[in-house]
Amino acid sequence: QVQLVESGGGLVQAGGSLRLSCAASGLTFSSYAMGWLRQAPGKERDFVAAISWSGGSTYYADSVKGRFTISRDNAENTVYLQMNSLKHEDTAVYYCAAEFLRIGAGYEYWGQGTQVTVSS
Repeated sequence: QVQLVESGGGLVQAGGSLRLSCAASGLTFSSYAMGWLRQAPGKERDFVAAISWSGGSTYYADSVKGRFTISRDNAENTVYLQMNSLKHEDTAVYYCAAEFLRIGAGYEYWGQGTQVTVSS
């Protein structure tokens, strides 16, 4: 079955950095656009970043532009989220998700999430 497993979350001070990873299995990874979303306590799940199946196109929420970078390694079936200059408001559970062929197709698969906590 399809599995998306996030890792790399943790506790970091404001201004610090973290790199999240999402390892995929059970699907043809290079056929899926990938996204990162996050959910803070008491809030809805929000879009953070997305990357096309080839890695040639990326998109970011305005709140993370210039601070976060999404990338992927199709040989390793892994998508990454490099998070720099972290702010307290970045605190959330971060999820990776897969959508077939193109960004905007609709997420079919989700990971279990990884907690990111930024202390102010």
